[in-house]
Amino acid sequence: MPYPDLRSFIADLKRRKELVEISDAVSTDQEIACAADRVSKLPRGGPALLFSNVRGAGVPVLINALGSERRLSLVCGVEHFEGLKHRLAELLELLQAPRKSLMDKLKALPLLSQLAGYFPRYVKRAPCQEVVHTGDAIDLSILPVLRTWPEDGGPFITFPLVFTHSPRDGKRNCGMYRIQLYDRRTTGFHVHTHHTAAEHMREAKRAGKDRLEAAIAIGGAPAVTFSAVLPLPPGLDEMILAGFLQGRPVEMVQCKTVNLQVPASADFVIEGYVAIDEKRREGPFGDHTGFYSLADDYPTFHVTAITRRREPVYFATVVGPPPQEDSWMARAIERLFLPLMQQTIPEVIDYRLPFAGVAHNLMLVKIRKSYPGQARKVAHAVWGLGQAMFTKVICVVDETAPDMTDEPALARHILERVNFARDVEFVLGPTETLDHATRALHFGSKVSLDATRKLPGEELTGLFLASEGPAAMPPLDGLGLAGHWEVGGVHVLEIQKQRGYQAHELARELFQRAKDAPLPPIVVLEAGLVTRGSGEELVWAALANMDPERDCIFDERPQADPSGRVRLARHTGRLVIDATSKDSRDGFARDWPRKQTHAPEVLARVRELLGRHGLAV
Repeated sequence: MPYPDLRSFIADLKRRKELVEISDAVSTDQEIACAADRVSKLPRGGPALLFSNVRGAGVPVLINALGSERRLSLVCGVEHFEGLKHRLAELLELLQAPRKSLMDKLKALPLLSQLAGYFPRYVKRAPCQEVVHTGDAIDLSILPVLRTWPEDGGPFITFPLVFTHSPRDGKRNCGMYRIQLYDRRTTGFHVHTHHTAAEHMREAKRAGKDRLEAAIAIGGAPAVTFSAVLPLPPGLDEMILAGFLQGRPVEMVQCKTVNLQVPASADFVIEGYVAIDEKRREGPFGDHTGFYSLADDYPTFHVTAITRRREPVYFATVVGPPPQEDSWMARAIERLFLPLMQQTIPEVIDYRLPFAGVAHNLMLVKIRKSYPGQARKVAHAVWGLGQAMFTKVICVVDETAPDMTDEPALARHILERVNFARDVEFVLGPTETLDHATRALHFGSKVSLDATRKLPGEELTGLFLASEGPAAMPPLDGLGLAGHWEVGGVHVLEIQKQRGYQAHELARELFQRAKDAPLPPIVVLEAGLVTRGSGEELVWAALANMDPERDCIFDERPQADPSGRVRLARHTGRLVIDATSKDSRDGFARDWPRKQTHAPEVLARVRELLGRHGLAV
């Protein structure tokens, strides 16, 4: 069923027992966000939370509302996530099927009429403008904006729908860029260089303008909020896809002080403009990577009006170490865009974005393999697909691999088949702005692993080092380790970091001690970063803290080939990953962020609060 606004969504979640209402007094400073973080780690994402007694605010706060497969499926009008790929496949067929004959074109008319029904509809009066604040009445403190983590630079709007228009062609974009409150009338505008709104600002500057109008909507129909996070191609209106997902057009209304339209169903709208060259320090902010994004200078947004419903609900989220609410949104996006990937890369059977990969650090791809080198071709094709260009690690398997939903079995399958001398390929290219481990901002390495069955021509050729027998760890005495544990065939060595390239020194010593024997995969971490024995946390930390080409340490030795040319020969069964923090001692020029953790006193209060409502966290 389509939800025209947050109120109808909340009512249905309550009826389906997907919502826990909390009337205890809570603070916007960390408590609400901490509660959502804890609940999101419950099985299947936990329930949505509605806080009705927020200190200093007369507005209830809804959080974790999109944090499960069940609730996101309801928003998108399907029974489960698999239905999402079928829905988009139908839309793609409608848009792209050739209409050769007159009869084909006549048959398509009802479908085209249906598609036209998803386009936005413009109205003159809207619930989001029942109350209007302009001039001296503008005060952002009327919103219960959350401070989510203890080291955050301030309160941030975490679920903003940011509307801008292209100064060049007038096309609308709706993105989700976090908004830090500075004072009653100004905020930050945290837009990354790859985002469409950043291009709109560049277009405005090229046109001789010093500002870009923007409007920030909060709440309203939940399908609209979900559509704002979808990685659509530039120029494709998110409001059309939102209409498609909810089965009815999104009603839009003209803003009061800027020439933009916003969803009529929104609970709050903040109108204004981005001063392109007026930069202010924004952040730090606990981010979806699980590490604080570093403080930096971003453009300033000036508010010209705030409009709202008479009885609004503030829609919020929190991001941090996975799993979180955004993990489920990434899973829905994964299902929704499978047909689009298959149109570009037809041999793809399925793909998976494990929660531990925080959407852009790890992709598992299953293909129908037909020819040598196909896994590498697929990996490069994925890196050419929009925001998939940021994917740090791509593992390609074939039809012989386990089901994509069985991630532990897939991990074992990959580790059993990958040959470190043959199946690893590094590339350099653009990286996610929030990737703190890259060698430079926006630029670093990525890697593909070919775990497919090998066809003639793919056998190991050239120089390599190999040995027989099972992999085993050599003696670890005298290495100064803070801990050693194993999970899923991967050995973890914990250290107290004291000098640069410490993991490299450790790897060289291990290679010497192993003599001719193969080693199991090894990850070097700083002590205390993850819970010992947790495979999920290990994958998350290793992916987050590595620039693959720099931090994958192989046993390589110079050897001469038959022509006399000296090259490095790589051992087939030895890999150490340096997942420690980097600093100037390692030749790393940027600051290294800290892992997000809740203050013990806040966590204690939240656990007691949630326990009173039957939620054991």
